[in-house]
Amino acid sequence: MFVPKTQNPALAALLIFAATAFIAGTTLLAKALGTGVLGPALHPMQISHGRFLFAFLAIGTAVATMRPRLSRPHWGLHAGRTTFGWAGVTLMFASVAYIPMADATAISFLNPVFAMVLAIPLLGERVGPWRWGAAGIALSGALILLRPTPESFQPAALLALTAAAVMGMELIFIKKLSGHEAPIQILLVNNAMGLAIATVAVLTVWQAPTPGQWAALAGIGVLMACAQACFVNGMARADASFVAPFSYATLIFAALYDFAGFGVVPDAISMTGAAIILGGALLLAWREARVAQ
Repeated sequence: MFVPKTQNPALAALLIFAATAFIAGTTLLAKALGTGVLGPALHPMQISHGRFLFAFLAIGTAVATMRPRLSRPHWGLHAGRTTFGWAGVTLMFASVAYIPMADATAISFLNPVFAMVLAIPLLGERVGPWRWGAAGIALSGALILLRPTPESFQPAALLALTAAAVMGMELIFIKKLSGHEAPIQILLVNNAMGLAIATVAVLTVWQAPTPGQWAALAGIGVLMACAQACFVNGMARADASFVAPFSYATLIFAALYDFAGFGVVPDAISMTGAAIILGGALLLAWREARVAQ
């Protein structure tokens, strides 16, 4: 596990597709917890605490069973990655309590755009006109989803936009970590440190969950651990340029889950904004693949 013998594009696509279904599932459960469907609404920081708690238990169990060889972690990079990751997840969980899951998911796809912009000062990377054009297209889609008119403006969409920016910063730290540590070690350290941060943060807002809420919190953690495992394995079995488009299936699952669970039907504005963001993100992924070649 986590160390594939050969490249397998078909299996890679299937794994990434499965990861998107799991990720959308965590968002659905977070929305149920944040809107009071399963009992008194939980604070987003308590939801993210449950996500890290049960994900750590799942990944820790896998490590204890498999006993992989671990190296000395780069604690500074892990701390940065985990802090921004925790903040991004918490903001994302907060946003879905107020806006459609499809909108929040579409806005979250801006994180590679923010990572591209942040890579200029932090990694010294150069960005050409194609990348700037893709970023502009994606950001225009986000502006549509914000619905910037007095009658329809969605302030909560700013939570998802901030989450995308924060997770873009997380991608900078992931890029620095990649290639230096085993993926399963990165997952273990990330969830352990995330649990520590989330535990301190949740003390100010803690309330006793109902049995149904405990089950949903456990579901978020387990689904996220499954998503991470599928994503890491999928990325290891094919080129990033091949698997990247499959990750956008999260938007499809988010819309389906939101309809099934809450009866939310994406309107024309949501579909237009999401399509534009996807277009910009796919153009950016295509350009990154060309540059890599």
